[in-house]
Amino acid sequence: QVQLVESGGGLVQAGGSLRLSCAVSGRTSTLDGINWYRQAPGKEREFVASISESGASYLDSVKGRFAVSRDNPKNTVYLQMKSLKPEDTAIYYCNLLWNWGQGTQVTVSS
Repeated sequence: QVQLVESGGGLVQAGGSLRLSCAVSGRTSTLDGINWYRQAPGKEREFVASISESGASYLDSVKGRFAVSRDNPKNTVYLQMKSLKPEDTAIYYCNLLWNWGQGTQVTVSS
């Protein structure tokens, strides 16, 4: 079983930055394939970013503003978010296969 714990969310003004963390523990020996998703009020959960040995992938609307990275010794994956917009407001989730974290709230005020 894999545990994923997100942190780093909060309230920020438009144009600001946040860095989310996803701490990974349990029955996994790799951070390969970690995904970030988000779910805004009244909307379906959507893919935001992923990281693997072959590189990173991003939702079109966050390209150039978000960057995913990982620290293997710390078993942690990060999502650096800059130039935040009100439409980025959502609960952000970390995912690996069928495992999900509890989410962290990001609120961007205009």
